[in-house]
Amino acid sequence: MCLAVPAQIIELSGTSATVDMLGTQQRASTRLIPDAQVGDYILVHAGFGIQVVDPAEAAETLELIAQMPELIADDLPDDAPDPFAPAPAGEPVPVGAVSAALADAVEH
Repeated sequence: MCLAVPAQIIELSGTSATVDMLGTQQRASTRLIPDAQVGDYILVHAGFGIQVVDPAEAAETLELIAQMPELIADDLPDDAPDPFAPAPAGEPVPVGAVSAALADAVEH
């Protein structure tokens, strides 16, 4: 499962932007959206801004993302590990851990 997440551009430098994504700042390429400006909301997937989006659409999507843990918790067995819990310090998060937990929940 792939997910592009809305992020707001807070700084531009050439074809690279600093974006605020769910309260975390990170870098994203703007090579695919050269007309993007500071203050714009963009969809970021795999480190690339792929589309400028309307601020209202971005807010709606961010609200749905914020509700994900609650919505998914209803479908997980009681003894399932929390796929949204932070990883223990010093331990890498396995690639696809959340996707695997979600796929397992859907199968059962």
